Amino acid sequence: MTDSIHADSAETTELLTIEVVYGTPEQQTIKTVSVPVATAVEDAINMSKITEVYPEIDLTINKVGIWNRTCKLTDVVKNNDRIEIYRPLIADPKEVRRQRAEKAKAEGRADKVTGGRAKRAV
Repeated sequence: MTDSIHADSAETTELLTIEVVYGTPEQQTIKTVSVPVATAVEDAINMSKITEVYPEIDLTINKVGIWNRTCKLTDVVKNNDRIEIYRPLIADPKEVRRQRAEKAKAEGRADKVTGGRAKRAV
């Protein structure tokens, strides 16, 4: 789903075009928004009205990023930025890797512990 939204402005002001994206396993949404220069990430998200589509978004919990790099809600957007709203992790990646390594070790697959990168003696 893609929507375009323009910020209302009584004066002629320079506008930036940005995208706000969020997705679930079932649905992904990209909203294209025109925002004034010096708009903060949080304001851009609010202008996109993406929380009307996904009311579960809580900016006090969900992390955000610009082009796959986490950022603060107070960071200022630049033209053509892509603001991404991340869903909370359901599993700690470090814990998952640790469990996978323990399982491989228990099964005698030491070469799998490091993701197949273990060096073997010749």
